Amino acid sequence: MAPLTVLFVPESAYGPTNNCVGIGDVLRRRGHRVVFAAEASWEGKLAPLGFDEDLVALAPPSDVEQEAGQFWKDFIRDTAPEFRKPTIEQLDTWVKPVWEELISGSRYCEPQLKAIIERVRPDVIVEDNVVCFPALTTAGVPFVRVVSCNPLEVKGPGVPPTFSGYPIADRSGWAAFAAEYDRTHRPLWEEFNAWVVAQGAEPLPDLEFVHEGAANLYVYPEIADYTAERPLGEGWHRLDSSVRETEESFELPDSLSGDGPLIYFSLGSLGSADVELMRRIIGALARTPYRYVVSKGPLHAEIELADNMWGAEFVPQTSVIPLVDLVITHGGNNTTTEALHFGKPMICLPLFWDQYDNAQRVHELGLGIRLDTYGFTDEELHAALGALLGDGELRARLAAAGEEIRGRDGLRRAADVIEQTAVASAASAAPAVASK
Repeated sequence: MAPLTVLFVPESAYGPTNNCVGIGDVLRRRGHRVVFAAEASWEGKLAPLGFDEDLVALAPPSDVEQEAGQFWKDFIRDTAPEFRKPTIEQLDTWVKPVWEELISGSRYCEPQLKAIIERVRPDVIVEDNVVCFPALTTAGVPFVRVVSCNPLEVKGPGVPPTFSGYPIADRSGWAAFAAEYDRTHRPLWEEFNAWVVAQGAEPLPDLEFVHEGAANLYVYPEIADYTAERPLGEGWHRLDSSVRETEESFELPDSLSGDGPLIYFSLGSLGSADVELMRRIIGALARTPYRYVVSKGPLHAEIELADNMWGAEFVPQTSVIPLVDLVITHGGNNTTTEALHFGKPMICLPLFWDQYDNAQRVHELGLGIRLDTYGFTDEELHAALGALLGDGELRARLAAAGEEIRGRDGLRRAADVIEQTAVASAASAAPAVASK
């Protein structure tokens, strides 16, 4: 295959960016040029991995230098009180403001993306985000959408409303949630859709903020997917996992040596900005006989660990999870799929966005336990730890599932689809060019 130029446009958060890094690394090693039009705070962090950086600003320049993804870390920290509300009440006061921020970024960077596309001249564009950037769909090259955030973004009548965290076995609240989403979001969607069309792009699907692509990749293991309730449409390709291979190895610190259960605790780079919650959970875990590796997050200096713990601002998650017996997580899609990739049970403490849906899915399938993030008692957390660590049948089931997931090699499947999409587009255009 002739080398391609692949332009990746990930959301600024660590999850989507890391997902694109994993796929992009496979393409890079196949001889393709991989360019990242990531958000500007990622400057200098992607080039060392072998990628070209041609970055975009999502807002006017700040007087203060920002760390990667700092905008969303600040946003989460400042809006954390909203996470204590039921999901239906968050639609107007948290979910809609997130869409507003994402849309603002899309509008601001549209001229920059057009200039990047003119400079880079990509053969294929890959976007891992939940919002449309019109420049990506009007570039005259195939557009590949990646859903690495929430499998319920792929809608269907047999699955719960996105962001609800509602069980699949109880539909009593589905209609009310969907109606509230429509009420709170339709004016915003109508305004954004009009702007998208004005940029020369196709209209957005009803109440959707992003188009489907020539090919669409979504990351979720079959063991947890809604395959019966929502069959995949044409053009959709499931990746059972998409676990990057770019992280450094990890050796367990001497302070955690021993034979007892080892547990990984992370609320993600965004969720861990809720320092009060981090301290609350750490205090409860300190009163258990287990050992813990803790991802402390961006406010790590404000978080003190107990004697049975070791942690750092960031830990190489994909190197840590294989070593542990259980994962305590916020339920973000990356951590959820990575835990299943390595066959580990989970305790889920969801905070926002996709996390409620992932936590509920893990719970209702018996792959872990969902707890009330702000209302759990120490006794409930300790009981969940004991139940999952003591369930040999579940651990064996997950170990077998993990082996199967790893065998499906989602990273290379994603790279294959991107290559095939670019080649098919070029082939279909060749006769038209030849006839001129």
